Amino acid sequence: MESVKAIGFFIFGALGYGAIETAFRGSTHWTMILTGGAVFLTFRYLNQQFPDASFFTKVVAGGFVITFYEFAVGCIVNLWFGWKVWDYSHFLFNLYGQICPLFTFLWFVLCAILLFFANLANMLKRNFA
Repeated sequence: MESVKAIGFFIFGALGYGAIETAFRGSTHWTMILTGGAVFLTFRYLNQQFPDASFFTKVVAGGFVITFYEFAVGCIVNLWFGWKVWDYSHFLFNLYGQICPLFTFLWFVLCAILLFFANLANMLKRNFA
């Protein structure tokens, strides 16, 4: 049953990230869908390991997790394979065009929104179960 939940989290993260990227950029790339799934599984693992962490701690950790994945995947797909999935080189303080402070901040915001709704869903689940 636990593996079914993990698969569900992966699919939710994959489709959710793909939808967000498509809404804002007009398209996505299959590597970003896989990355979104991996990020969501990582969030699930961290939440299981540190259930009592504060909202702020979880948001900051989540923003850095996304930034880490973005840098690692970017180095592979953009720099190594040359697929040009994204390029942040025109943003201030970028690192090899793969990550930048602006997008790290946006990942913090995204994590805050996701965590708010996850907490709300858990609260409703407890109250109506």
